[in-house]
Amino acid sequence: MQEQKLERGLKNRHVQLIAIGGAIGTGLFLGAGKSIHLAGPSILIAYMITGVICFLIMRALGELLLSNLNYHSFVDFVRDYLGNMAAFVTGWTYWFCWISIAMADLTAVGLYTQYWFPSVPQWMPGLIALVILLIMNLATVKLFGEMEFWFALIKVIAILALIVIGIFMIIKGFSTNSGAASFTNLWSHDGMFPNGINGFILSFQMVVFAFVGIELVGLTAGETEDPERVIPKAINNIPIRIIIFYIGALIVIMSVYPWNAIVPTESPFVQVFVAVGIAAAAGIVNFVVLTSAASACNSAIFSTSRMVYSLAKDKNAPVPFAKLDARKVPSNALFFSTVVILISVVLNYIMPEGVFTLITSISTVCFIFIWGITVISHLKYRKTRPDLAKLNKFKLPFYPFANYLILAFLAFVLVVLALAEDTRIALFVTPVWFILLIAIYKMRKMNATHADQANQEQVAEN
Repeated sequence: MQEQKLERGLKNRHVQLIAIGGAIGTGLFLGAGKSIHLAGPSILIAYMITGVICFLIMRALGELLLSNLNYHSFVDFVRDYLGNMAAFVTGWTYWFCWISIAMADLTAVGLYTQYWFPSVPQWMPGLIALVILLIMNLATVKLFGEMEFWFALIKVIAILALIVIGIFMIIKGFSTNSGAASFTNLWSHDGMFPNGINGFILSFQMVVFAFVGIELVGLTAGETEDPERVIPKAINNIPIRIIIFYIGALIVIMSVYPWNAIVPTESPFVQVFVAVGIAAAAGIVNFVVLTSAASACNSAIFSTSRMVYSLAKDKNAPVPFAKLDARKVPSNALFFSTVVILISVVLNYIMPEGVFTLITSISTVCFIFIWGITVISHLKYRKTRPDLAKLNKFKLPFYPFANYLILAFLAFVLVVLALAEDTRIALFVTPVWFILLIAIYKMRKMNATHADQANQEQVAEN
């Protein structure tokens, strides 16, 4: 019987836009005001530093995936280089990361829809969005790529519109209620570090949140046409995207409005669009964040189903999840993940909002773990398989210094998370998740050993 394989239905334009979508979080549209208020213009430096680290992580991920084209996700190389238990913990942790993001984003879909339809119950738009996304994911992987292409395009157009309008306002010396739009606003209001080094350090908490999901492009490797050409191109373009979409947008925002004139509770995008006389600014930004939330949920359905499929192939999840349907889609894994995400519709009835903040904070700590385990796997790969590394044309630059730099940065972010009150709890709760996974793995292994012994005894008796 021929082994079932995922269809390579993702084209270059799909992967490029998935990479852009993964690099642009909803945090830029809604959370940028809070970040700017905390760090002032120094937020630009925080984004540059985090952007460089994320690029290096993606280079390590890309090198590992292209070292063996049979790898469909990072669970495959974690198993090869760090063992089956590490693969089990990594796979289910990544699954949990995206499940929690999907739950939070379905809640966000409900909240954003109420902007236009306040009488609609919060759970209903989320349920409708989940059903539509499931149907589309069940169709073909190409349709998933098509959806992500258009979702990402909406975000790109919104950011480019802000940059173009902002530059026009700066050139014309456009007057706002806080004075004239000018690049001098970046340094003429108490300098680059108006809140000192503390504000700058604390901003990393939100900046890292904004980059969560950037590794999704690595999960598309098994379903990408010509991965040896497409994956490197998508990864190498990440710095350009960060400079244009994050650095460019924030420079424009803080030039149009001094950092201390930006309202932390409002979207800076709305403030800039309103200043230039676009009356429907709030509605436009609401539409962008609504599609951004739907995009994140779409990515979650895709990534969790592929992760469960990958785990099932390694016998770390029930075997039926490793089956593909006639369209080469892991439909059993898709249904399983969607049913778990569906819990969020029920939770909207019975659980307070604070629980979602806790869940997403825990998932962010878990994402840091995923990034760290990728870098450690890369170190092991370079040490144990120099033959493969020699043949690989897509290498992580500055190895092994880059690996240790990334790990030091991730440790620094964990310290920052411990300093911030709203994320500190997540830092103490997350170890419980890892202990639980290790315990489940040990129990499964013990049961498998006992079953093997029983079979051997029965064979001996016969």
